[in-house]
Amino acid sequence: MWVSFAPEFRLIIDFILGPRKQYVADELIKTTDKHLSDSKPLFVTDGLKFYAEAFLKKYGEWMEFPRTGKKGRPKKPAIIPDENLKYAQVVKNKKGKKLQKVEKRVIFGENIDQSEISTSLLERQNLTFRQDNNRVSRKTIGFSKKIRFLYNQMRLYCTHFNFCRDHMGLKKEKENGSIEKNTPAKKYGITRSKWTLTKLLNYRCIKISTN
Repeated sequence: MWVSFAPEFRLIIDFILGPRKQYVADELIKTTDKHLSDSKPLFVTDGLKFYAEAFLKKYGEWMEFPRTGKKGRPKKPAIIPDENLKYAQVVKNKKGKKLQKVEKRVIFGENIDQSEISTSLLERQNLTFRQDNNRVSRKTIGFSKKIRFLYNQMRLYCTHFNFCRDHMGLKKEKENGSIEKNTPAKKYGITRSKWTLTKLLNYRCIKISTN
């Protein structure tokens, strides 16, 4: 499962099911972009090579370089990243099973604060997935036998996580000393209040035509 995640709000943006292949990375970036505004955030991933190409395909521009008149072959056309694209990686170097070094690499963009380059909250979310959901636990006999069953179950889980579940990392202390709890969707401003499971299950989805 490939997941896009907004760490500031602990919000699961979307997910894709598929193998570790380029076309799945491309689909994740396209799907995530549909949920974003015109102002693009800083994207941070692990060191998987497919992400950089996926970002170029989505946010890059094909550029042909003019001839210089000098000897030799002209410079070949290339995909140039958008000037507003900011993308960095967290690469973990291991020797055997032991972690030796964590390296932060800026792939696209400038003036990126090193403190912002982190995948720790998403890694913690992946642990939460495995703790809460036997279908994605490691070494389990509770896995889904068909991919559509896994997709439906994970879609329900992620929606419940965003709309119905208080997150300890989003709590806020009020002036009177009481603690205000927030769901990711409420913190982000998608909803004004925490949803109940009954409200979620009775919510009527509207299918929007793309034609």
